[in-house]
Amino acid sequence: MFTGIVEEVGRLKSFDGGRIEISCAKVLSDVKIGDSINTNGICLTVVDFGADFFAADVMPETFRKTSLNELKRGGAVNLERALQVGGRFGGHIVSGHIDGVGKILSIRPEGNALVVDVSAESHLLKQIAPKGSVALDGISLTVVDAANENFSVSMIPHTRTVTNFQAKRAGSAVNIETDVLAKYVERLMTFKTSPDVTTDFLTANGFL
Repeated sequence: MFTGIVEEVGRLKSFDGGRIEISCAKVLSDVKIGDSINTNGICLTVVDFGADFFAADVMPETFRKTSLNELKRGGAVNLERALQVGGRFGGHIVSGHIDGVGKILSIRPEGNALVVDVSAESHLLKQIAPKGSVALDGISLTVVDAANENFSVSMIPHTRTVTNFQAKRAGSAVNIETDVLAKYVERLMTFKTSPDVTTDFLTANGFL
């Protein structure tokens, strides 16, 4: 589990078949084989590492469901180690399981912040609510607004400076992970286990 607070920006060192190597520094300070590292929002398992890199195996399903296939050698990736028990929880619950890929429509200034507009598929937008949380390339962000075909988030300049959003532009792909609570609520609303499980039942029992 992660929090969506990026620790450093790494660089794609190599991509050979299903093996990816990421150049980095900070996340290697206590790394072990088998550790999880959130890489652009994707939970990857460390299978090898050296003084300035770690390697992970990437399944075909990950290529299909994420923006990894668009990453070029030297491309920037957001990195975060798994949450330690007793550590500060600065973002929101991030699993590292990508729900889909969106496209940035625009990045525009608003006062001391930046508003990022992102297009997404309808099944993702159902799980994105204003003032809720969403992870873009592993970054925990607050949703400003959500419509039928897109949503927007607000980002302080610091976040853009210390993440891969330095290089993001209109048209850039972003990995999207919706809030885990939204997924469970949607599942409860759509999964029919008994005729007694209704909206009124869920409301009366504190689920809604």
